Amino acid sequence: MDPLPNPAPLASKLRNTLVRYHSIGDGEWRVAKKTKDATVSRKPSEEFSGYLYKAQGVVEDVTNRIVDHIRPGPYRLDWDSLMTSMDIMETFEENCCVMRYTTAGQLWNIIAPREFVDFSYTTSYEDGLLTCGISLDYGEVRPNFVRGFNHPCGWFCVPLKDSPGHSLLTGYIQTELRGMLPQSAVDTAMSSTLANFYSDLKKALKT
Repeated sequence: MDPLPNPAPLASKLRNTLVRYHSIGDGEWRVAKKTKDATVSRKPSEEFSGYLYKAQGVVEDVTNRIVDHIRPGPYRLDWDSLMTSMDIMETFEENCCVMRYTTAGQLWNIIAPREFVDFSYTTSYEDGLLTCGISLDYGEVRPNFVRGFNHPCGWFCVPLKDSPGHSLLTGYIQTELRGMLPQSAVDTAMSSTLANFYSDLKKALKT
């Protein structure tokens, strides 16, 4: 088990990585799934042998409230159907923490429940916010879970210029689920999970 990293350089590196992903041209992405709520695209990841996914959609709410529902905190467990538990293990400052969370089995339990330990950082970006994270090799793995690993991922949320009550939410996700899994099953699950994330989030924000 690694010791906890120094949060400031890790946060800075993570933010720079996400901003770089955010500048990748449209031509490099291939659409994997499209719903009324979101478009999910993907390209080969530079970090591991799977894909970097990009999800994008307009959400009817102000930036701060949307990000409060996504980042580690009391809202996330209430509405995210994939997440089954979440504990804040360490808090460095208000916008920086280490959390452990578990996810439900997927695809008729072909994908068994997973556990992740992530460093999470929320910061300003243009007129909005970026909340981002990366997995750490920290803490004992609990029984009955496979420890997954999130390579740099995050959510940019910025208000629409002509409609400030709406925000453009763009996510970049690259999750290594680990364990003995066919890659095609993982890819199917990822596209659907990201599309459902938007519909579940929209319902939560309306309540």
